[in-house]
Amino acid sequence: QVQLVESGGGLVQPGGSLRLSCVVSGTSASAYNLGWYRQAPGKKRELAALIATDGGTNYADSVKGRFTISRDSAKNTMYLQMNDLKPEDTAVYYCNALHRFFTAREYWGQGTQVTVSS
Repeated sequence: QVQLVESGGGLVQPGGSLRLSCVVSGTSASAYNLGWYRQAPGKKRELAALIATDGGTNYADSVKGRFTISRDSAKNTMYLQMNDLKPEDTAVYYCNALHRFFTAREYWGQGTQVTVSS
């Protein structure tokens, strides 16, 4: 059974930093494109950052230059380093794994809350 477990969320002041982690179990993450999505209250879930199996990355315009996505194949883990956080970054952050070939193999974590407030 494939599971994704996020951690690292919390309350931080504007301008602060957080690092989110997503541990993948039950499969090798190396065959999956991995992404961080976020959903703010009353809004649709949106892609924040994506890292492909070849290490290529893609970011939403709203987080470019502030967020960095990475993956550690040895640990089957994905990270999101978030710097210069803003109140509008407040959301539940979800990790996602989508198989590079078999798109029916898609998995989500349970989400971790990030709150940016003074």
